[in-house]
Amino acid sequence: MGSLVHRLWEAVRKAGDVTPASPAGYRFRRLGEGTCLSFPLGAVFGEAWIEIGDHTLIGERVSISTGMGPGVDLGPDSIVRIGGGCSIGRGSHIVGHQSIDIGDDVFTGPYVYITDQNHVYDDPEAPIGRQWPRNNPVSIGSGSWLGTGAIILPGTRIGRQCVVAGGAVVRGEFPDHSVIAGIPAKVVRHYVPGQGWLPPHLEVAGNARNARDARNPVDTETGVISR
Repeated sequence: MGSLVHRLWEAVRKAGDVTPASPAGYRFRRLGEGTCLSFPLGAVFGEAWIEIGDHTLIGERVSISTGMGPGVDLGPDSIVRIGGGCSIGRGSHIVGHQSIDIGDDVFTGPYVYITDQNHVYDDPEAPIGRQWPRNNPVSIGSGSWLGTGAIILPGTRIGRQCVVAGGAVVRGEFPDHSVIAGIPAKVVRHYVPGQGWLPPHLEVAGNARNARDARNPVDTETGVISR
């Protein structure tokens, strides 16, 4: 009986997956070849403003939405764009209102939250939930990894080949090849060609040393500093 239940559930999951060939796949602005949204789905609406590249895997119970709710005209341009070769972990949320760009080969752990909109509290007398929210585009560079439970807030721009630690709350701009961690998140490692992955204070020290050496070159034959 247990084996039968598992076989039936596997058949249900396969039938419920959303692919380019399934009727639900036609609702997306673009759903690339080999891409799959795994069943059971999370809250998925506004598909006409969602583009997903080739061979991307969206895990179970992932919510991807655009706008405040289904049936709203959001204009001529796409809002959520996910590249090819990505893997979005189960239970994650991607909530777009203006612009969310996720590059190619971006992987996330489960329960990651990405949004380009946040509530405001400009009016101290009005309930915060009733004040009109504010949008700010989000961009996540190709080749990046977002750890379990990371939160990407509006206005964030993450460069290429970055690591976001699990549980980090990220807001701001971060260069390519950064390791980002903490609440609020900051750069804790950065790749320096020829030196490897360094914490910021060592990188600064190395830059200062290089600048000093450039001003005071050493004669390699005698070891004497020439001025």
